[in-house]
Amino acid sequence: MCADAVSAAPTGRVPIVTKAFIDLHCHTRYSFDSLAAPEAVLRAAAQRGLTHLAITDHDRIDGALRARDAAPAGLTVIVGEEIKTAAGDLIAVFLERPVEPGRSVAETVAAVREQGGLVGVPHPFDRFRNSIARTEELTAIVGLVDWIEGYNARILGSSGNEQAAAFGKEQGIPTVAVSDAHTTLEVGVAYIVTEGDPSTQAGLLAALPTAEMIVGRASYAVRLVTPLASAVQRLRGNRRVVSR
Repeated sequence: MCADAVSAAPTGRVPIVTKAFIDLHCHTRYSFDSLAAPEAVLRAAAQRGLTHLAITDHDRIDGALRARDAAPAGLTVIVGEEIKTAAGDLIAVFLERPVEPGRSVAETVAAVREQGGLVGVPHPFDRFRNSIARTEELTAIVGLVDWIEGYNARILGSSGNEQAAAFGKEQGIPTVAVSDAHTTLEVGVAYIVTEGDPSTQAGLLAALPTAEMIVGRASYAVRLVTPLASAVQRLRGNRRVVSR
């Protein structure tokens, strides 16, 4: 899927231009709606050529921490979280501790920034999930976030992604493509390609404006695993985290 790119300089030297292949939204069994083991997710990401993977389980980071410690050479795991706010979900990355769900968007973003983290908007305009789906709501928070998902591989149909990509272009905010994987079959079906080293907050932030979106999606049949996973997790006592 992915490979490093090399470009020749006019002097005859051949400097290496490092490419990064990043999926910024992925779940493991630490989410209430996934059964994917962190180790299996890592294997899938490495096999598909990803260099960076953000583990963003719902309202917790223990799965991401486990994945980070187990990541194979060549794959950087970014510790993240999909946080349920009062207005809809947000994605946070480069976290050191979990951010409590249930707060306002502004309070949530402030809590992420306290840790030096970055913030994105997942699956905007998707009315079938806990999304910030109204144009006026998104416009109000543009200045608070670092990117929006211009393509989410789990959005049904195409209109939601088309709206998100158009909104990002209109507002001048970086857009990314993500898998939003809840199974290992979905890992890396959509991702971004950047230059430089996105392993740090500053590196990722600098890379986002010129990121190339690579889009794809898993079959609808694969996504039918999610309600089954939610039922199994409920039986196991792993329910969605609620605010204190």
